[in-house]
Amino acid sequence: MELTFKEFLRGGKEQLTAAGYPEVDAEHLLAHVLGISRMELHNPLTIENAINAIGDITVIEETFWKLLDRRSAHEPLQYLTGTAYFRYLELQVGPGVLVPRPESELLVEVVLKNIESHIGAVSVVDLGAGSGALTLAIATEAPNTHLIAVEKDPAAVEWLRKNVSRIDETVRILESDVATALDGVKCDVVIANPPYIPNNQELPKDVAEHEPSVALFGGPDGMDIPRQFIEAAARLLKSGGFFAIEHHESHPAAIADEMSAEFEDIKSHHDLVGRPRFTTGIRR
Repeated sequence: MELTFKEFLRGGKEQLTAAGYPEVDAEHLLAHVLGISRMELHNPLTIENAINAIGDITVIEETFWKLLDRRSAHEPLQYLTGTAYFRYLELQVGPGVLVPRPESELLVEVVLKNIESHIGAVSVVDLGAGSGALTLAIATEAPNTHLIAVEKDPAAVEWLRKNVSRIDETVRILESDVATALDGVKCDVVIANPPYIPNNQELPKDVAEHEPSVALFGGPDGMDIPRQFIEAAARLLKSGGFFAIEHHESHPAAIADEMSAEFEDIKSHHDLVGRPRFTTGIRR
């Protein structure tokens, strides 16, 4: 059984490698089929118990190979498993919502440091919340916050509601365009991950063919939507309020220029490989 299982998994890895995807994706898919964690694939007893619980090895094999074929055809791994991991969270994702990226975790860290400097409750608005990754990371790691997640796309809102109901029901969801959301409201912190990819930029097939274009593309140069988010942040923030916006690696100068009229102490932040990834500023 163990030898057969190892050969079975090896075949899946070879298929994904040939399709240009990391072989570890095969481990994630098989663990998903068995209903165990990827690390538990190294425990023969756990595997045997999982197979016995399902009761039909043929069903396991057929399901695994179908998932391998879908991954080889560029469907995102997170859509296939229904799960995306972000900081300490396990989020539900699927068609209609952007898959959270690990680069965004760095933005959350900077925002959390700013929140720590506050005394008392801190009001936070997440513009373009998507799956709720940023919102819920802050909600669970900074209990002194009151959060509002703003999202206009109905498909994304469905996933946002699922994650909020599972992780932190205190988060308020507002289905609205950022340009008109929360008229008259003032808050301490605004976070934003707008669509910012230039319209003509070529993307990996799993992104281009499956993830929602409305959450990806920001106009001819990628700056049309970020400009709207910066304007909304300036409207929403109290004087002295903190703003953090993710953007394209080619945009730090353009973002800083757009922010300069209403913000000070503008800083560009880099991701782990040294690319400009997000910018912060303080509302005048």
